[in-house]
Amino acid sequence: MRLRQIYEIMMRELLILRQNHIYRFCMVAFPVLVIFFFTSLMDDGLPTEMPIGIVDLDNTSTTRSLGRRLDGFQMSRVVAHYPTMSDARRAIQRNEIYGFLYIPKGTTEKLLSQRQPKISYYYSYTTLAAGALLMKDMKTISTLGSAAVGQATMRARGLTDRQVQTALQPIKIDLHQIANPWTSYNAYLSTMLIPGMIMLFIFLISAYSLGTELKFATSKDWLAKADNNIGIALMGKFLPQTLIWLAIVFGYQYYVFYVLQFPHLGSPWMLVLLGLMHVLAAQGFGIFAFGLLPSLRMSMSVCSLWAVLSFSMAGGAFPVMGMDGPLQSLSWLFPLRHYYMMYQICVFNGYPLIEAWFHFAALAAFMLLPWLVVKKIKNAMLTYVYIP
Repeated sequence: MRLRQIYEIMMRELLILRQNHIYRFCMVAFPVLVIFFFTSLMDDGLPTEMPIGIVDLDNTSTTRSLGRRLDGFQMSRVVAHYPTMSDARRAIQRNEIYGFLYIPKGTTEKLLSQRQPKISYYYSYTTLAAGALLMKDMKTISTLGSAAVGQATMRARGLTDRQVQTALQPIKIDLHQIANPWTSYNAYLSTMLIPGMIMLFIFLISAYSLGTELKFATSKDWLAKADNNIGIALMGKFLPQTLIWLAIVFGYQYYVFYVLQFPHLGSPWMLVLLGLMHVLAAQGFGIFAFGLLPSLRMSMSVCSLWAVLSFSMAGGAFPVMGMDGPLQSLSWLFPLRHYYMMYQICVFNGYPLIEAWFHFAALAAFMLLPWLVVKKIKNAMLTYVYIP
């Protein structure tokens, strides 16, 4: 009997999904578009060929070689030489370049006479990634310029290559970037942004599907098919949506981890578990938001706000441990935060699930949130009148 009721409600829901274009766009078209948009946007891993300028007042073969070396870096492309700092500064303000290298007159002479010339570099931090990467390139080229002159001077004095290398670099750095040795922005940003966007769609569709039952006055018919059992009604209504969302999430995981070869040390079963928790926790929050505020407009507003804040509170762009204490506590209330931590611990770094047990339990709690408001949802469906 119960299975028959669930089946009838599922068929009713599938008919609604087919007739309403909003579901097709928000459950299939937009998530697929988001997946391909973000992964193709950062396909190179790091931004390359970013425009940069040079103000070379010395204009010698030594300083010109610095400009050529800077242009040879993967992330930098010298697009212009400026006669003055004012011209270069205005170019930054017009967004023509992200930064410029300033070489004052007499640099080569001071360099050869070991009088420590000053080379300045200016960069815009309006765009954080571009500013940080170009600063690194300009700092490197400044160091290489002085090293080249020092190398020539020491060789003229008869020092061997080994002695020159030891003098220029007394300590050799052995760098190991764990789990993401390519420093790929795609590998660590897309794996937070795309699940967050999918979670946003799940939030909104979950609240929308309940709110439209009130809006179109079909709520009583929906409950009648379940003999007014709200648990059966919710199960039949959201099971088709769950299957569609799982297909989208598993398709995303296969694409990024097995087609694009994003780094992952966890087992395929961990990806399956993470995808399942992702969908069910997001649906749980969307249903809970509607039960808390049984209004189509208000519940979708809450879901939108919570989803947008999730991107900041997840810790992907700014670490949660660097936030103020109240914000660190608030971050535990966002499903995306726990999803991202489970992904980092169990998939990205390959640690066992026990290391992320608290985040697993938190996602399970989000899945169970609707049971706190099922009576209120039932009451709303039977007695509330839709108010636009």
